[in-house]
Amino acid sequence: MNHSATPCRELPCRELPHRDASLRVLPPSTERTAKQRWLVLAVVSSSLLLCGIDLTVLHAVVPDMSRELHPSGTQLLWIVDVYSLSLASLLVTCGTLGDRIGRKKMVLGGFALFGAASAAAGFSSSTPQLIASRVVLGIGAAMIMASTVAIIRVVFTDDRERAVAIGVWTAAHSVGATLGPLVGGLVAERWGWGAAFLINVPIALAILVVGTRVIPESRNPRPRQWDLAGVALSVTGLAGVVFALKQGAEHAGVSTAIVLTAVGGAALLHLFVRRQRRLAEPLLDFSLFADRRFSTATVCVIGCFGSYVALLFFLTQWLQQVGGFSPVRAGLALMPLAAANAVGATTAPWVSARWGNRWALTGALGIFATAMALLALVGDTGAYAVLVAPLVTAGYGAGIVMTLGADSIMAAADPDRSGEAAAIQETSFELGAGLGVAVLGAVLIAGYRLALPATPGLGAADRNAVEESFSSAETVAGRLDTPAAAQVCDAARTAYDRGFTAVAVCAAVVLVGTAILAATLLRPRSTDSQDR
Repeated sequence: MNHSATPCRELPCRELPHRDASLRVLPPSTERTAKQRWLVLAVVSSSLLLCGIDLTVLHAVVPDMSRELHPSGTQLLWIVDVYSLSLASLLVTCGTLGDRIGRKKMVLGGFALFGAASAAAGFSSSTPQLIASRVVLGIGAAMIMASTVAIIRVVFTDDRERAVAIGVWTAAHSVGATLGPLVGGLVAERWGWGAAFLINVPIALAILVVGTRVIPESRNPRPRQWDLAGVALSVTGLAGVVFALKQGAEHAGVSTAIVLTAVGGAALLHLFVRRQRRLAEPLLDFSLFADRRFSTATVCVIGCFGSYVALLFFLTQWLQQVGGFSPVRAGLALMPLAAANAVGATTAPWVSARWGNRWALTGALGIFATAMALLALVGDTGAYAVLVAPLVTAGYGAGIVMTLGADSIMAAADPDRSGEAAAIQETSFELGAGLGVAVLGAVLIAGYRLALPATPGLGAADRNAVEESFSSAETVAGRLDTPAAAQVCDAARTAYDRGFTAVAVCAAVVLVGTAILAATLLRPRSTDSQDR
C-alpha cells in the first residue's frame, strides 16, 4: 500500500506522546511496506549524514581555503560556525512550518536549497560569499532536520521499530560530523577545497529524486502559529552576542561598540524568552526548563558537544599548521577520536545501567575534561603517538555524554511533551556546536595574538598581517627571504600552539563545571531510582 495515501498525513507530530496509541493508524506490516519504511529511513538518515558532514567538512580544508580567500581570524570563525548557528536558530521554526505546509515539502525544499548553497560555496571567490553560502546551507539543513524525525514517527508506528529508526537517524548525524574532516581532506587534496562543498550537489539531487518517490507527505491539522517576531528576536540576538564575542577576541579587548552590541544582543534574547513565556503556542516552551534535570541535561549536551566539535576543528588546524600534517593525514589522525566516540555512544546504556545516568554523566564529563587537560599539558604534534591516549579518552567520554545527555533530556520531560523536548534536544546539539567554535575560537584568536613572539624587521603592515591569523603569517613569510620567513613561521607556530593550549584548558574548565552541575543537580525524583 502507498503510505502517502493513508490517514498518516492527518497526524500531528509534535503534540504526540512517544507511545500514543493514535500513532497506530497504518495497516498491518507487509514485506513490501516494511521495505518502504526502511527505504524512507535510508533517505532521511542519508540526509542527516550529509548535514553532519557539512558541519565539520571545512575543518581539514581551512588552511588551503585561507591561503586562497585570506579571511581574518574572525571571518574564519564565521565561515566555520555560521552554519551551525543558522541551523540551531531555525530548527524549531522550520519544524513549525513543516507541520503547517507539509513535512515532505519542507525536507525536499531543504535539499534543493542545500544543493544550491553547496554549489555557491564551492565556487566562492571571496570570504563574504562563502559566509553567505554557509548561512543558506544552515537554513537548508534546518529545513531538512526539523521534519525528518516527524516523518520517522509517522512512518514507523511500532514502538520497537521506531526506537531503532530514531537511533539510526541520530547516529547518522554524529557519524557524518566525525567523517567530515576526513572527507574534506580526501577531496581537497585531489580537487581543491571547493570540492568539499561540491560533492554535496549530486548527493542532494539523488536524495531529491528518491525522496520525491518514497517519502510520504504528512502535516499537523492543528499547527502552531508561526511566530515571525520570535524568530527575528532569537536570530538577531544570538548573532549580536556572537559577533561581540568574536570582535572582542579579534581586538584582544573590548570597546564601546563591542559592549553595546553584546548588551543589545543579550537584551533581544531576553525579550525572546519573555515573549515565548507569554505566548499560548510558543516556538520554544521555556517552561520545560523549570525542571532542574531537564535544564541541567541540556547544559551538559551544549557544553559537551560544543567542546567536541571545537576539538575536531582546532585539532585539525593545529595538526596541519603546527605539525605540518596534510589534510588527509589530519583527517586520519582524528579517527581514534571518532572510533572511541562511537564506542562511548554504544556502551552508554551499559554504563548507565551500572552506575545510573547521574554518575555516568558526571564521570564521562570528568573523563572528557581530563583528556582536554592532558592535551594542554603534553600535546606535541611532533609525537602523534602521545596524543592517541588523550584523543581516545576524549572521544569515549564525549560519546557517553552525548547519548546519556540526550536521553536525560527526553526522560525529564513528560511523555505528552516528548515532541517539544526532542526539538530542544536537537537545538541544543547544534547550538552547542556553534557556540563551542565561537567561544573557544575567540580564546584561540586572543591566545594567538597575545603569545605571538616579536618578529624584528617587519613593517607595520606585515606585523598587523602576522597578528591577523596563521594563514596571513604564511602569506607574509612567502614574500620574505629565507631567514626572515623561517622566523615569522616559527613565531606563528609558537603562538598557534599556545592558543590551542589555551583552548584545551578552557574546554577542560567548562567540562569540569558541567560535571559538577550534573553531580549536584541531576538528583533523581523520589519515584525514580534508576538515576541514583
